[in-house]
Amino acid sequence: MAEFALKIIFCHLVGDFVLQTTKMTEDIRKRKFRSFSLYSHVAIHFFLLLLFTQFESKYLLPIFLLTVSHFIIDSCTKILFVKSIKGIYNFILDQALHLFAIYLFVYYFYDFEFIPPFLFSTQAYLLLISIILLTFFSSITIKKVMSVFNYPVPKGGLKDAGKYIGILERLFIFLFIVISFWEGIGFLLAAKSIFRFGDLKESKDVKLTEYILIGTLVSFGIAIVISVMYVYLKNVL
Repeated sequence: MAEFALKIIFCHLVGDFVLQTTKMTEDIRKRKFRSFSLYSHVAIHFFLLLLFTQFESKYLLPIFLLTVSHFIIDSCTKILFVKSIKGIYNFILDQALHLFAIYLFVYYFYDFEFIPPFLFSTQAYLLLISIILLTFFSSITIKKVMSVFNYPVPKGGLKDAGKYIGILERLFIFLFIVISFWEGIGFLLAAKSIFRFGDLKESKDVKLTEYILIGTLVSFGIAIVISVMYVYLKNVL
């Protein structure tokens, strides 16, 4: 089953990311259902699936249905809802629907749990709780802590960039601790310091330097505590 599933996913990735060009995508969004690229893209997927299933007759109808689902999903994400669902959200929705269709396709041929049991295991809940703590919970907590200093942060740069940088750095710290690569935290802190050094040097604002340093240390501290607790509980539970 694993080999078959990987084979179908491979076909999807080749069709969507290797053989579909930016020009094709733009043509679909511009010409919509009159775009030749839309139908050629779907045809490529159909041919890849036939090729990698070796044109076996038992796969023909399911492959046809999977291809039709691909056409419907692309029509929704690239044409019908492209204005209401934009950017990364459109991309995530598009790929999630394709993967779900592939999941149903594999499920049709192999008898396995429709919902994998590990999704409801203690380990899964522990991981999900840790991720929520590292992202949403930590962001709000750090914001509350830093509000004590009542320092007006200079405006400029990307909107909410600091928030997302903090989330990413905490997730990296979590990964480093889980795989016992503690040195990675040092590299992460050094890299952030290098990127921030130029801005802080030019601003010549001691308060801003101290504010960023405190925020960084609070973020790193929270991430380390949550990650260590995750590793401990993972081994105990």
